[in-house]
Amino acid sequence: MLHYAVVFFVIAIIAGVLGFGGIAAGAAGIAKILFVVFLIGALIAFFAGRSRV
Repeated sequence: MLHYAVVFFVIAIIAGVLGFGGIAAGAAGIAKILFVVFLIGALIAFFAGRSRV
């Protein structure tokens, strides 16, 4: 999932440089959502793995 967040971030950067503001904003929004979902999943996996001693 982090891979897709980085891909959408790169798309947003390229679209912003080329002047496609709407596409850049959409791709940046998707990248933010995917990154937050990744962080939540990583934290859940980390704490679920710690509890099994």
